[in-house]
Amino acid sequence: MKRQKRDPFQRAYVRGYKAGIGGRSRDECPSDNVNVREYWMSGWREGRGDQWEGMTGVAGIHRSPTATV
Repeated sequence: MKRQKRDPFQRAYVRGYKAGIGGRSRDECPSDNVNVREYWMSGWREGRGDQWEGMTGVAGIHRSPTATV
């Protein structure tokens, strides 16, 4: 059975979220593609917001975007 290709925008969002929740800088976005960067930044903003609200570790499991993938 073949695996479907994952959506690059969803992957960028999840990676951005992980970077944001980990406290990394937004300047560390790995992509130069404007569309992919936009999704990465959206995930980063969401992750930073969750980090500021204390949704890290066990408290943030339900907010993780990887839980819905």
